[in-house]
Amino acid sequence: MKLVWTEPAVNDLRGIHEYIGQDSRFYAEQFVERLILAAEKLADFPGLGRMVPEAGTESIREPLFQAYRIIYRLEPERVSILAVIHGSRDLVGRASKPWDVT
Repeated sequence: MKLVWTEPAVNDLRGIHEYIGQDSRFYAEQFVERLILAAEKLADFPGLGRMVPEAGTESIREPLFQAYRIIYRLEPERVSILAVIHGSRDLVGRASKPWDVT
């Protein structure tokens, strides 16, 4: 199955890298690389993640990687990574939801 990273998800990765990189560029690169590898497993195992409770639909799913939620949309021919969000962030209170990305 094809794996596609949306622009917001790529921006999330950059933000995570930048944040961790304030303390250590080495650990920032290591962490983001491992996060990407965890997401790439979805190409072979698209049903790996649980349904995102806030989304209320089977097609919006997420595996957890350490404290981060890798939110994706399961489509017939591809998996679209929509966002990478820290688990402590409130998705219910956000005006725009990650799954509103087209």
